[in-house]
Amino acid sequence: MDKPVVAQEFPYAADLTAGEKYAWCACGLSKTQPYCDGAHKTTDIKPVVFTAEETKRVFLCGCKASKKPICDGSHNSL
Repeated sequence: MDKPVVAQEFPYAADLTAGEKYAWCACGLSKTQPYCDGAHKTTDIKPVVFTAEETKRVFLCGCKASKKPICDGSHNSL
């Protein structure tokens, strides 16, 4: 598998905590969307690991087509 599965056609609202590390699911197979649960191990796609710079609500991509991991509205053209 070289293309991700569309997990949903709209973003996930996520409350991030400053200094916390997160692993955003890039393959679309995770059962704990938008976060990685290791399901990518059957693919060539790896999660995007990032640390929140500040405590705030963000919108994480659900369609897997945007600038990862933050939604950029790409789902509007699916």
